[in-house]
Order: sequence, then structure tokens, then C-alpha cells
Amino acid sequence: MIRAYLNAQNPQESMSLFFQMRLYEGIVLDSFSLSLVLQACGRSKNDWNGRRVHTHVWKLGFILDLFVQTALVEMYARFGTLDVAQRVFDEMYEPDLVSYNVMLAEYARVGEIELARRLFDKMPEKDLVSWNTLIHGYASTGNVGAARQLFNNSSERDLVSWSSMISAYAKNRQSNEALRLFHKMQLANVKPDKVTMVSVLSACGEMGALNMGKMIHEYIERNRIEVDVKLGTSLVDMYAKCGDITNSLEVFNKMHLRDVLTWSSMIIGLANHGFAELALDHFSKMMSEGFKPNDITFVGVLSACNHVGLVDMGWKYFKSMSDFHGIEHKVEHYGCMVDLLGRAGQLEEARELIRSMPFAPDAVVWRALLGGCRIHKNVEFAEEAALNLLQLEPQVDGNYVLLSNVYYEAKNWEKVMNVRKMMRGGSIQKVVPGSSSIEVDNGVHEFIAGDESHPKSKEIYKMLDEISDRLIVDILQDVDEHGVL
Repeated sequence: MIRAYLNAQNPQESMSLFFQMRLYEGIVLDSFSLSLVLQACGRSKNDWNGRRVHTHVWKLGFILDLFVQTALVEMYARFGTLDVAQRVFDEMYEPDLVSYNVMLAEYARVGEIELARRLFDKMPEKDLVSWNTLIHGYASTGNVGAARQLFNNSSERDLVSWSSMISAYAKNRQSNEALRLFHKMQLANVKPDKVTMVSVLSACGEMGALNMGKMIHEYIERNRIEVDVKLGTSLVDMYAKCGDITNSLEVFNKMHLRDVLTWSSMIIGLANHGFAELALDHFSKMMSEGFKPNDITFVGVLSACNHVGLVDMGWKYFKSMSDFHGIEHKVEHYGCMVDLLGRAGQLEEARELIRSMPFAPDAVVWRALLGGCRIHKNVEFAEEAALNLLQLEPQVDGNYVLLSNVYYEAKNWEKVMNVRKMMRGGSIQKVVPGSSSIEVDNGVHEFIAGDESHPKSKEIYKMLDEISDRLIVDILQDVDEHGVL
């Protein structure tokens, strides 16, 4: 029963049963029951009961038992006392593979990846669990390169190996690599599960790979994989990011269970594609069904107001975050409001809102104000915004271009030239080269300005040159015929 409650994620009942057992004479405790209750103490983070059980271990003579020692390692690591867990591990006479894997997993869980690597390297033997634990550890800390190196070096791979690596690429926005690896996974005849599907759908959404996303959806339906809240939300998000709002809504409406992330994904998707009224309607439905919105939800709500210029409603939702919902404003919410006010020509209000921020505004906020100044030709505010923006991002070419456009709209040619001189004098170039991607025959091709890594780069550049030549000829003919460019 102790194990049953532990497997059912109810460690409190496991501990309760153990201490009830201690009240009855004649019930002999063994290392198995002790290791189970130690695990229960660790998973419930009950430090006091954990130390009580540790005392029983000493009294009953199980302190050198390998199963019990391994459970103690896990328990103390779960308490956050990794030094005690390490001491227990070091006191083991001959730790076995399970003991090593438990210590390795706890290092990885708390982000001590260097300690995990050192332990991994000195392990006398390793199994698939060992490799997967360290791959997942590196992936969780964002070190995708190290995770991939381990993945490539492992002699054996299972579903966990593939899913961990695909998830790492997706979370670090290396979506093309995630999709490439998923294709290799299919060639290796490894059947994906829900976890894999969520990561692949995320990559499809980031890349705009709609056809691939549809194939994944068809696979889910064909194999009758249950669409739970997480998988359903991933489908809603993927379709929305790929611009297919119809399918996004269809998946959303078919879901029997939804959470705040599901609603937020749908609201943001609708807002980003110009369906502002429908987005706000979904927000109202979400509230009426008893869901509590979070900060992500309000990014979608404020974006919806921004898209259709609903200034008063934007203010209402912005103020309700702290006044009614108890949600602290983040920089994203200020950015939405500054953009909304700036586009509406309320530049003074936008500037005052920036000055009232409880933390330093980031480049997105200043860029939103600068964008509003360009629309309404307000040079004074634009210069203030640009000064702050260029302090934060002195090497980003787009900021100079935006300021130059403000001067251009105001017909201030001298300052236009001054901005261009600043760019030349500061050797300002594109920090991140322009990129685009296209989906052809269920494969995603990514193109980066100046890059020649694509296998058909020579043919691509040759075609671009031909297009440029034709455009020049057409322009010259137009000049010749009409006398104007």
C-alpha cells in the first residue's frame, strides 16, 4: 500500500501508513519499505519526517543497506540539501548503477550540470538512463550543443533520447533542427509520443511550417492519440502561428478540457491576425467560465485593443490587471499600451506612462514610442525616445532607420543626413541578418542574407541576379518611355 500511494503521487498517505505500522508490534520493517517511505518524505519535502525515518534506519541497522542509502540520497537532494545527499553517496561502500543514476538525476534536476558531468565521466558503467539523464540536463540548461554531442555519442537511443533532444531545439528556437531531427527519428522507426508531438508542433509554429503541422495533426488522429490539454493547446498555438485561424478555432472548439494557456493561445492568435473583437469575445467567455487570466492572457487582450485602436478599453483592461486580478504589470504590457497610445496619437500619455513604470523601460517600449512619433511626425518626442533607444541598442541598424524616417516625414533633410553619418561613423550594420523560410514538399528551407550554406546557393544567387537584371531593364524602359522614375 505504501508503494501504491507513492505511485499514485500521494506521498503523504505513504508516510501516514508507515507511521501507523510502527504502532503495531510484530510488523518487521525491511529495506524495501524503508526506501519507499524515504522516497515519500523526499517527494513531499517533509524534512522533519525524513529525519525521523533516517533515525529509524540507524536504529534498525539498515544504514549500510544500498537500497536505503540510495533512497536517502534522493530524499536529501529533494530537500535542497545536496551536500548531505553527496555525503551519503560518498559513504556508500560500493554504489551500484541505480545509485549513480539517482545522484546524477538529482544533480541534473537542480541544474548542477558540471557536477553531473563529472559524476557521469567517472561512472564505472552507464546505461541508457545515464545518457538520457545527462542529455536532458544539458538541454534543460540551454546547452544544446553539449546535449547533441552526447546524443550523437550514445550507442543506444530510445523515445526519451529523441524527445529530449527535439524539445531542446524547440525550446531554444532552433526549430529547423528540431524538425530535421524529428525526420531522422521517423527514419529510425521510433514512434513519437505526446511529449514529442508538443515539441514538434512548437517548432512548426515558430517556422510557419503549416503543412508539417497538419501532417502531425493527421498522425495524431490516425493513431487515435488522446488530445489532452497540453497537446490540444499546442495544436491551437501551431495553427494560429501559421496563420490558419480556422483550424486553430476548430481544434479549440473541439477541446473538452481547456486551461488558461489554451484560452491565452487562442486569444493571442486571434489578436495577432486582426480578429480583435473575436479575441475580446473569447476573453469574456473565458472569464464567464471561471478561468483566472494570467499575464500572458493580458498580452493577447491588450494586443487586440492595439490592433483596432481601442484606447479606452485598453486602459480599462490594463488597470484591471492590478486592481481586480492582482497581476503585476510586466514590460510587455507597458509595451502594448505605449504602442496603443502612440498609434492613437496620444504621445504625451504614452511618455507619461513610460515615466511611471516601476522598472526601466526596455528597447521595445522606446521603439513603440518612436514608432508612434513617426506616424504623427512628432520630432521632439522621437528624439527623446531615440536617445534612450540608442543607449540600449547602439548597434541595431533598425533604430537609426526609424529615427531617420521620423526626420524624413518631417522633411528635416539635414538631420536625415546626420543620422546616416552616425551610422557610417559607427560602422552600424545589421546585427542579425535578415532571414526567411519557405515550406516546399513538407520540408522547410531557411534563407539568411549573405549565407551560402544552402546546397543550392549558387543556383539561388544566379536566379536572384537574373531577377535584379530584369528589374533594372524594366525600370530603364519605364524611364525612357515616361521620362520619370
